[in-house]
Amino acid sequence: MKEKDLLGLLELPAEEIDELLTLGMKMKERLRRGDKSLTTLAGKSVVTLFYENSTRTRTSFELAAKFMGAQVVNISASSSSVQKGETLVDTGKTLDAMKNDVIVIRHPMGGAPHLLAKTVKAHVVNAGDGMNEHPSQALLDMLTMRENFGKIEGLKVAILGDIRHSRVAKSNLFGLKKLGAEVSMYAPKTLIPEGLDKMGAKICSSREEAVEGADVVMGLRIQLERQKGGNFPSLGEYAKYYGANEELMKYAKKGALVMHPGPVNRGVELTCGLIDGETSRIEDQVLSGVAVRMAILTLLTEEKRVC
Repeated sequence: MKEKDLLGLLELPAEEIDELLTLGMKMKERLRRGDKSLTTLAGKSVVTLFYENSTRTRTSFELAAKFMGAQVVNISASSSSVQKGETLVDTGKTLDAMKNDVIVIRHPMGGAPHLLAKTVKAHVVNAGDGMNEHPSQALLDMLTMRENFGKIEGLKVAILGDIRHSRVAKSNLFGLKKLGAEVSMYAPKTLIPEGLDKMGAKICSSREEAVEGADVVMGLRIQLERQKGGNFPSLGEYAKYYGANEELMKYAKKGALVMHPGPVNRGVELTCGLIDGETSRIEDQVLSGVAVRMAILTLLTEEKRVC
């Protein structure tokens, strides 16, 4: 990778996205064989700096680093000097002084990883910033698609859910469009941000239109903490009019994949039948997450090919 950091897919060239996916595929093959003892990052240190709660992202970055021989330190804002008033810049300088090689950061404010990257010598990986981007999630989603279809170009991906607050949706849009996929989106009007169509998304007037002929149908988590804002009447009505179910999947291509970044609100974004069905790739996305994060850490630090 040409840049020191991975901050988003908006500015990441298509060839570098492809490089990450290619290496991620090889890493995934290794994991399936039970090969979890690489030495790619031996002698390196990786810090996960999370100002928001996380299970999947944080754990998969930690495992990815450990599987490749790195030393890993986890820092959460609730138990750090942030509680004493320390700024992000000062935290970054402290971690840099300790000679850490990679800082993986999740922050509720958009742009926080960009600020940190300008402050430190360490490689910075954006693990989600506000309502901006979540690049590694989109990469693992694309890796899952590529593994199933052998390509991204020409695929139609339908994304349903809380698009306004979703950094996953934005990173997927940027990455998928660069690799030649079509992206259609549908949500309540209160959950569709303005200008998304200018970024390449097809904003649909119904969920049937969005899913028509889709190769992949991706649900997004309805953020229950946002419900107090009255963005939709109730969870029941959301599920009825905006969620994905077996009847809706009849509009998609036969065998279309069902995906979700997790955690899923069962019966809201997706029915249990879709979540646990044969074409669901939700669990497989988790393994893709470890693999693609191994690829990210490899290409950012040494660009050493281990496969």
